[in-house]
Amino acid sequence: MPQQQQQATTDVLVLGGGPAGAWAAWSAASQGAKVILADKGYLGTSGATAPGGTTLLVIPPVAELREQAVQARLKAGGYLSENAWIHRVLDQVEQNLELVEEWGYPFPKDEEGRPLRTHLHGPEYMKLMRKVVRKAGVRIWDQSPALELLHDQHGVGGARGINRLTGETWEVKANAVIMATGGCAFLSKGLGCNVLTGEGLLMSAEAGAELSGMEFTRQYAPSFADGTVTRGRMLAWATLYDEAGKPLHQGDRTFGSIPELMLRGPVYASLDLADTKEKQEFLRNAHPIFFMPLERAGIDPFKDKFPLTLRYEGTMRGTGGLRLTGTDCATSVPGLYAAGDAASREKVTGAISGGGAYNASWAICSGSWAGQGAARHALQAPHPADSRLLRAAGRYGMPAGAGTARTLDAKPLIAAVQREILPLRINYFRSEPVVAAALQRLNSLMPELSGQVPATVQGIVQSREAAAMLNVGRWIYTAALARKESRGLQRLAEYPALDPRQTHRLILSGIETIGIRTESVPHAHELRMPREERAI
Repeated sequence: MPQQQQQATTDVLVLGGGPAGAWAAWSAASQGAKVILADKGYLGTSGATAPGGTTLLVIPPVAELREQAVQARLKAGGYLSENAWIHRVLDQVEQNLELVEEWGYPFPKDEEGRPLRTHLHGPEYMKLMRKVVRKAGVRIWDQSPALELLHDQHGVGGARGINRLTGETWEVKANAVIMATGGCAFLSKGLGCNVLTGEGLLMSAEAGAELSGMEFTRQYAPSFADGTVTRGRMLAWATLYDEAGKPLHQGDRTFGSIPELMLRGPVYASLDLADTKEKQEFLRNAHPIFFMPLERAGIDPFKDKFPLTLRYEGTMRGTGGLRLTGTDCATSVPGLYAAGDAASREKVTGAISGGGAYNASWAICSGSWAGQGAARHALQAPHPADSRLLRAAGRYGMPAGAGTARTLDAKPLIAAVQREILPLRINYFRSEPVVAAALQRLNSLMPELSGQVPATVQGIVQSREAAAMLNVGRWIYTAALARKESRGLQRLAEYPALDPRQTHRLILSGIETIGIRTESVPHAHELRMPREERAI
């Protein structure tokens, strides 16, 4: 481990520089807190939002319309979301988007000149957020991934990490930390997901934080096989073909059929349902990034057939993450807050994916709430951060404390984890014996994390990524085996129906030994689901 160290003290430390982290940093600074934001990449370009774009959950403030949307989401999410939280998001995102427009984002307007705040262009949005965060006085540390949290008997009190460009280590003491490091996509090569490897979940669990919703992570997205862009909506204009060119499926329900078709053999797509120049121009303008890798490969997607693959999106577009204990996005550890995809979204999305509008709006809102809560906690703390006797919480895949001469080789370990997590036959088509065997193989890899970490920046960062992916995989499968039903993104072949008696959340804790308990949903006792809703 490099000996140089940059040290700082602040009120609030934000880990992660996607939308949730940017909003959290701005929100905390707006409350009068001193804030440092440390990002694994570069705030403004790293993460899943920055290179693409996102739709937003915007519903007019009409009581009937909003209540219809809330009830529809409650049902779709397997009755695990909470009405009050969905309403909170609808109210908060409207306020925040007004701010985004005031800051200079060029929302298009309708015929009457009213702004259409339904979509954000990723590069423009995150460029603006970087500017706003800096203007708020936040100190931004780019290319500075956090490696471990600092804590004491009062809770979390900062973090340690490393600068990937200089090799200099850093330590920040802060009475509140916001975990906004995103979800875990297991390096499955989705666009912008190379930084989403789960360290935030591991760091938090090492400090004692609980997780929730980890079973609702059976989420894959279609992509051109030689590209990284995942835009499943475009396939509504596609016909799917087998290797011999025989049509398999077409139209609006195309995406849902891809996993089953891929079990039989290679699948190809052509956007041949967009059969006019007007339709093709509309699609190119709506999602230009979808067409870039195809055009670079010399493929005309409206005429030619291109091979598809499915990229696993894990907890990024799934639901699981750190369990929230309050409306301020506090976790079960004092001083630790969570926002965006690092937090469980069950209170808003229930058992289904929040991918797209819900997750984008959740990042904005949870970042704002976590920033406010963390600032309040830090500014009211009775013990200044720099006077606390803090100790490092990191244990797995860390440079210090290894008791063996064996070297931790991260690349083969990551590959071994991916072999258990990425295949459709294990993780998408879940069954008890198959998932249990995969979990056993993941558990057997845990001793590898005690190896000596290479004394290079890349070795240090990759070792921690490997440790995180391994443990996130273990949490996913532990939760999947515990929920013996099919609800939302959770499926077990042996339990094909929704079981009303399991209308509760599964709360996980621990690493070497994973504990699991249930948490009731406030309205669960009121539910009387019709028999037809129980079958999935």
